[in-house]
Amino acid sequence: MASNVVNLNRFRKKKQREDKAKQAEINRIRHGRTQAEKDLERAERERTTRAIDGKLLEPTKAEASKPTEASEGPESP
Repeated sequence: MASNVVNLNRFRKKKQREDKAKQAEINRIRHGRTQAEKDLERAERERTTRAIDGKLLEPTKAEASKPTEASEGPESP
């Protein structure tokens, strides 16, 4: 009775691949979204901010504190 020869390297490598896949899944869950999703959200947020800023009726504090060209000149007595 002859037994079949088994290549243990195949099983070892298969187990390593499965372990790596499991760790990758854990990392995806842990670290959240893909870079493309982050870039898309960032671009959308910037677009929304520009749209809102363009519709403001009153200047923001930073714009209000800037001196205008008319007020930069010397004061006349």
